[in-house]
Amino acid sequence: MSRKHRHVKGAEVSCCVKYFLFGFNIIFWLLGAAFLGIGLWAWAEKGVLSNLSSITDLGGFDPVWLFIVVGAVMFILGFAGCIGALRENTLLLKFFSVFLGLIFFLELTAGILAFVFKDWIKDQLNFFINNNVKAYRDDIDLQNLIDFAQEYWSCCGAHGPDDWNLNIYFNCTELNPSRERCGVPFSCCIKDPAEDVINTQCGYDVRLQVELDRQKYIYTKGCVGQFEKWLQDNLIIVAGIFVGIALLQIFGICLAQNLVSDVKAVKANW
Repeated sequence: MSRKHRHVKGAEVSCCVKYFLFGFNIIFWLLGAAFLGIGLWAWAEKGVLSNLSSITDLGGFDPVWLFIVVGAVMFILGFAGCIGALRENTLLLKFFSVFLGLIFFLELTAGILAFVFKDWIKDQLNFFINNNVKAYRDDIDLQNLIDFAQEYWSCCGAHGPDDWNLNIYFNCTELNPSRERCGVPFSCCIKDPAEDVINTQCGYDVRLQVELDRQKYIYTKGCVGQFEKWLQDNLIIVAGIFVGIALLQIFGICLAQNLVSDVKAVKANW
């Protein structure tokens, strides 16, 4: 009995765990604030904050949402973990653990479903790209995202250049008055190493040519297939990144639970 009493009496909060968790989360808190700030600044530049109804007007995906959502989650998690560790607040620490555990569970579920329903994911990716091809000129951030993807993966459209018929500026209908009619964005063009300045008109009228002639000037492979190939080629790196993120989350949960146990042990001695 006396041995048990001496053990409880000597209970204390581990300073190492406390300040490591604090430092770990203050980085996330600041990064979250930065992401959130960038997202809000981008919306302010586009006039979204002065007209919130315009959030739903864009037919495609607004990349700013990534900064807003990721920034908000990181800010909330960082705040709860940082203040919870510094003030030894068990409520905030439990919230941090549960929230982080929920994110881990959702990531794990998404990974398993993506592996099991690969064909469905591929169809959804195809739908997502084509939907954004339609909205290519509607938002500058979306346009930059599509251009980056097509240049990085050396692709054009979801399944090929003809997917650009879905866009009102690039379709080949006779009623289309656009100068870009039957063309593709410059990001579909095969770059000439000798050119220092990007030729933004390189894709004009290119789809009026036959398939063999197109291959000299533009990428003819679709982005869905190229992305799938990139995943297969970089499977170890991608898997390593996801495992690393998962381990960080588990590590954060363990630190928070350890600190909660220390705080409870100290309070039980009061």
